[in-house]
Formats: sequence, structure tokens, C-alpha cells
Amino acid sequence: EGMALPQRILFPPKEICMDWQQRQRPGAGLCNLGSTCYINVILQCLTYTPPLANYLLSRDHSQLCHRQGFCMMCIMEAHVRKVLRSSASVIWPRAVVRDLKFIGEEFEPDMAGDAYEFLRCALEAMQRACLSGSSDVDMSSRTTTIIHQIFGGFLKSRVTCLRCQAVSDSYKAFLHVLLDIKAPSSLTAALEDFVTPKKLDGKYCFKCSKCEKVTASKWVTVHRVPKVFTVCLERAADHTGKKISKIVEYPEYLDLRPYMSDIAGEPLLYSLYALVVHSGDTCLDGHFFCYTKVSNGLWYKMDDESVDNCGIHTVLRQQAYLLFYAR
Repeated sequence: EGMALPQRILFPPKEICMDWQQRQRPGAGLCNLGSTCYINVILQCLTYTPPLANYLLSRDHSQLCHRQGFCMMCIMEAHVRKVLRSSASVIWPRAVVRDLKFIGEEFEPDMAGDAYEFLRCALEAMQRACLSGSSDVDMSSRTTTIIHQIFGGFLKSRVTCLRCQAVSDSYKAFLHVLLDIKAPSSLTAALEDFVTPKKLDGKYCFKCSKCEKVTASKWVTVHRVPKVFTVCLERAADHTGKKISKIVEYPEYLDLRPYMSDIAGEPLLYSLYALVVHSGDTCLDGHFFCYTKVSNGLWYKMDDESVDNCGIHTVLRQQAYLLFYAR
């Protein structure tokens, strides 16, 4: 369908296990090393992502890794094993903080940061680690790493010239989706807005091969779904740091089928397993904490060092910033 087939499969899809292979109590809380709550929430959400945790606990990566120096996959493997296997109630994520500059140049150990930006950079750093030694592979093969197979999908962009009706399709890989919530009051409404065709005119007008610069319609849909669907509800109202503090409703179970390029077929059901909350008056300050569903099937509020049991009704009433859904 216009997408090139990969020349190599870097990780066998059949080896990705979506269910927890081991069930246990929640692991350790994470010590805040000054201004690192934005790091802690992402580490906890990734730790309780079942297919990623299963792989990291197997130690398959470190046994085959020959990378010298910084490797985000090796760091995450050691971190997840320590959180889930240690008898300690609190651990210090020193290795992650020590190598912050390799994860993202904008991060400083003693400065506050944004959880979404850290998630984006952490996933990209893990993707780079999986591609280490495979720099010669084609672009399609790069989407067959375990990271992209877990978190990655494809968006389809269809641009239609409103003068001659010529259609141009393009595809883009994604590891997370950013949604505008200025108008929508629910996740499903935000997704509906995301896939609603938009008009391209003025400085955004389309350069048609037949008609030159003209008004066009752009329609973006989810073309291939990920195993883990990660959503950021964009709460920055503008560049001043003003925050959108509205409550946006989100379901425990989500069907992605209505937002696909092909809406015909069986439902594509996802289950909520983690979310990040930002508390504070503006996006430039405040505090991050998260809720995660652990391998024993119970929900816990994770706020740096503290890990406390809670119910699904509490989970679904939060001012969510990041949402994690698994197939």
C-alpha cells in the first residue's frame, strides 16, 4: 500500500509477549534526586509496560550488546530488573540521571523537565540502541526493532487537491501521538478531531503537481496500529507555559478501529495500563506522578518514593497528561 517492505527483520514479532510472564507485587518506588519527578514517572510507566518488561527481564539485550559506552537498552534492563527484583522499597535511578545528556541534550540533573519530552527522548534512545551495529539497514527495517514493534505504528496522510481532485498519500512512522485538547472534552473526541480532514490554504496551501499552489484537504488516519498506544494530551495553551487544566475523559478500554484508514473490520481494543498526571498551575512548574497497573492486576499510585494501592475509579478521574494503552 505504498509502504516498502523491510529487507531485514531485526526482532522476531512472535517473541513479543503482551501478557506478564511473571506476576508479583509492585516494585520499588523511585527516589527524587532533586527535580527528577518527570523522569521517575516515565521510568515507572515503561517498567510496567508488559512486553517491554518481559524482554528486559529476559536479559536478551545485554547478553548480545557489544555497544561501548552509553546504551539506553542496557540502562533500562538494569533499572527494570532492580525495580521488580529488588527487595528494597525505594531505589535511586542514578544511572539514568547520570546519563541524561545522552538521552536528551536539553535535560539537566538539577533542572525540572517535561515528562512527555523525556518519554520521547527515552524511546528514541532505546530505538537507537536497538539499531546499534545496523546502520546500513533500510528505513523499513528500522521499524522492526523490538521498540518500534511495541510502541510504533504508522500514520497515513492523504492530501486531496480541491481543484483537480488529485490525491497524494504518504506514510509516517510514530512512537507516540500528540493530541490537541483545546476544544475536545474526551480522548475519543480528540481522536475524532485528529482524523477529521483539515483544509490547507494560505501559507499552508498544497503544491499540486498539476495546479501548482492550491487549496487542499489533508486527512490523517492511523494506518497501522502499535501494540502499545501512547498518547500525550497537549496541555500547553501557548508558548508562555499557560496550562490547559480541563478534565479530559478517557476510557479504561479504547477501540482504535474508528480512527483507522480502514474502519471496516473487527474492533481494535486497547486496555489502559498507565497514565501520567501533572499537578501545578503552569506547564513550567509543578509536579508529576503516575498510576500504573502492575503484574498482579491491581492499580497503584506512584509518586516518587511512595507506591500506594488505588482503584480504577480513582484512576479514571485524573487530569491526565500521558496515557498508555496496550492491545
